[in-house]
Amino acid sequence: MAEETDQVLNAVGPRLRTLRKQRGLTLADLSAATGTSESTLSRLESGGRRPTLELLLPLARVYGVPLDDLVGAPRTGDPRIHLQPIRRHGRTYIPLTRRAGGVQAFKMLIPGRPEPTEPAPQTHGGYEWVYVLNGRLRLVVGDRDLVLSPGEAAEFDTALPHWLGSADGHPVETLVLFGPQGERAHVRARTTR
Repeated sequence: MAEETDQVLNAVGPRLRTLRKQRGLTLADLSAATGTSESTLSRLESGGRRPTLELLLPLARVYGVPLDDLVGAPRTGDPRIHLQPIRRHGRTYIPLTRRAGGVQAFKMLIPGRPEPTEPAPQTHGGYEWVYVLNGRLRLVVGDRDLVLSPGEAAEFDTALPHWLGSADGHPVETLVLFGPQGERAHVRARTTR
């Protein structure tokens, strides 16, 4: 058991270095964001310092990943990911992201209803991007009343009164990106030369 623990802890340093480089951060940047000295962070990445919960929690917060991603806790048994659906306001939301903060991705399922549902617009902080996978989505944003078909998308500030539902009484499947601080989804395409 001690050997397995040592293997897990020894893998933390390289994982931390990779995350820092992927995010384009220097040790100085990371030190400023976490309050941990540059020398401690350097020793942590090189394996000269054993990782502790006190050191890893601020790093997980800055990188926006679960603590398990930093330590690479070994998974045993069933390799499948078991997503935990959230049921709210008669809809089912399946979270597709696991990181804390920032833009979150969900698959949203709106059940079919035999009678049309009267829109009840609501507001909250953030910004939302909705892509219709299946069905026809009725989207009410402010004074606009739209119907989106599969392959269509919409984005809006959630401070505006808004409501989403089925346009024709049949079930609707959507992909939703939600930024709680007003982050917008940016679609970029790289050109090949």
